[in-house]
Amino acid sequence: MKRFLRSPLLWTFVVSLVLLLAVGGWLLTDPATSRSEALKTGGIAGGAIVALYALWLNDRRRRVEERRQEVERQRQELELRRADQDRDRISDERFAKAVELLGHEADQVRVGALHALAGLARGREIYKQTVLDILCSYLRRPFEHPRYQDTAKRDGNTAPKEGSAEEDQELQVRQTAQRLIGELLPAADSEGTPGYDLDLTGAVLEYFDLSERKIGKLLLRYAGLYSSTNLSGCVFLGPVYLTGAGTKEKKRIGFFRCSEARFEQRAWFSGVRFSEDVEFRDTVFAGETSFKDSVFAKDAVFADAEFKGTLDLRRARFEGFGDLSFREPPGTVSLYNTSVEPARDHELPSGWSVETLPDGRARLTVKDL
Repeated sequence: MKRFLRSPLLWTFVVSLVLLLAVGGWLLTDPATSRSEALKTGGIAGGAIVALYALWLNDRRRRVEERRQEVERQRQELELRRADQDRDRISDERFAKAVELLGHEADQVRVGALHALAGLARGREIYKQTVLDILCSYLRRPFEHPRYQDTAKRDGNTAPKEGSAEEDQELQVRQTAQRLIGELLPAADSEGTPGYDLDLTGAVLEYFDLSERKIGKLLLRYAGLYSSTNLSGCVFLGPVYLTGAGTKEKKRIGFFRCSEARFEQRAWFSGVRFSEDVEFRDTVFAGETSFKDSVFAKDAVFADAEFKGTLDLRRARFEGFGDLSFREPPGTVSLYNTSVEPARDHELPSGWSVETLPDGRARLTVKDL
């Protein structure tokens, strides 16, 4: 009974009825007002109270619905956070398990672990740099194979030397890791994508292909790059270091292609020994560039290359044909004992010449240098 007496609807009707009677009675005291007009006016006054109650009730329902929607939204956000936490937990478990399996004795298990890591990186962008670091770390592990003992690049269809079963299996795992690195990197012409860093210091690689990819910082110091390496069309957003690559007996460099690439920062090829042909056609070096103390054992082609920063060729050796017909001469170039093969007819920029020394050697010189 008390709850009924507290009902807003009851009191609305009571107030409406009282107002109807009060207004109607007051108007009936006026002789000029008819009974029907008094009743009509009182009804309007009472109806106004009911209308106000209806408006209040509608506003209350609206607020209740808004609160209900807010509670539902918070519940959905909580469910999403819980789902994200579950996904993160599952991803972390997959990540840890895949890393653990990289040490498995069976090569097919290691290959499966590499693919699991790559799949995780494709699905969760936050893992991509970490997965690339792990793939690079795997390739930095010491590795030797009989096929790397003779030459840096096989001629024609010459079959490589066979290794033991364990060596051949490990070679397949490593080539899978190389391929996955290339697949995980964004395309060179993609917009709004970051450049991921690669640390392959001291790694032994074969048929390494990152062509048409966008890369952050690249480290290939003291690496071995066998058969062929393709970096053509790459965009390097960070510095690139190949210092000392190809200088060790079991870490040589085969055919090296880096045409139509772009180096946004420093490109450091100092002390590198290229055992086979080198191509830097139409490549843009936006930062300082160094080939100091490097050796080009065979042909080196820099046709239409562009150097927007400094170019250091001190003590570099061109033992084969050198095509240095740059798109335009570098603004600042350092030549000191930069030797060339005197028997070859090299392509040189305007103002450059070959000076033959008394001992039969030849070196590059530039007017007013």
